[in-house]
Amino acid sequence: MRPIAAALSALLLAAPAAAQEIAVREIGSFHIGGRTVTLEGLPTQEITFTAGAPPFRYDPNGQFQVEQMYVQYVRLANPRARYPLLMWHGGGLTGVTWETTPDGRAGWQMAFLRAGHDVYVSDAVERGRSGWARFPEIFPTAPIFRSLAEGWHLFRVGPADGWNPDPAQRRAYPTTQFPVAAWDQFGKQSVPRWVTTDPAIQAAYNALVQRVCPCVIMVHSQGGNFGFNAALAAPDKVKALIAIEPSGAPDPARADAALLKDVPHLVVWGDFIEGHPLWTRLVPNVTRWQQAITAAGGRADTLDLPKEGIPGNSHMLMMDRNSDAIAARIQAWMDQRGLMR
Repeated sequence: MRPIAAALSALLLAAPAAAQEIAVREIGSFHIGGRTVTLEGLPTQEITFTAGAPPFRYDPNGQFQVEQMYVQYVRLANPRARYPLLMWHGGGLTGVTWETTPDGRAGWQMAFLRAGHDVYVSDAVERGRSGWARFPEIFPTAPIFRSLAEGWHLFRVGPADGWNPDPAQRRAYPTTQFPVAAWDQFGKQSVPRWVTTDPAIQAAYNALVQRVCPCVIMVHSQGGNFGFNAALAAPDKVKALIAIEPSGAPDPARADAALLKDVPHLVVWGDFIEGHPLWTRLVPNVTRWQQAITAAGGRADTLDLPKEGIPGNSHMLMMDRNSDAIAARIQAWMDQRGLMR
């Protein structure tokens, strides 16, 4: 894309919401994937569904639909992007990641709609509106939950010893871009997650690709591995993959990176990774996968925000105060890769 056009695209994407109207053709949703499971031999229970209602004999046996995934789409009247954009969230989160920032600003769903993309936002298997299943009868383990304190350091808003239950006593990184006053509001987005459902999640994502693609996939955190593997499973349908701080990647010794030589990749990293006990171990695995794609003749770019002179971004950089500017840089990359009309 010509430099002037790229600059204009970035300017438009970063413009205030009130300055841009979009014409929407359709808003809808569907569930995809999943399987039917039959449960037998469980004891019945007498329950009351609502206060004042008569008791009801509940039978937990029978056939149940499980491991489905919820997908919401917004289609534009005149999209400027060649392909729809699929947005996949991270662990313990839902599609809310992309919708609205915790401090009330428009999220990346709206940013990329304004940039001209049809957008599909999903809740992975066992999250949000996808629902979860009985355990241990169907899911073999119980869910895990993320505390506010764990997220504070894991998502690199502040140091581990900077956490305090009292919001007034919390210590964030001095240059953090995360809207710290909205941290507890962000915590309300957290949902239970399982560590034994990856195959079901991958199957649902692969089914989504088969249904709506060709497409561009944008993934975050835990969603990284699912996106990389979805591209490997359907390299003819995935036209580009944008990984926002992916927490994992395929092993080049076990996966054929050459399959992705025609699928451009962009990996985006925020700040405060150096010295972090977890992220310093995660990043090299992703870099190794990028190098394998490049060695196979493909393209795997990196947008390292601190190295670009943009400090302070957390793991949740789509929620950071400069999220519009980062979205603009990602959009410019898509312009350059020929993904727009």
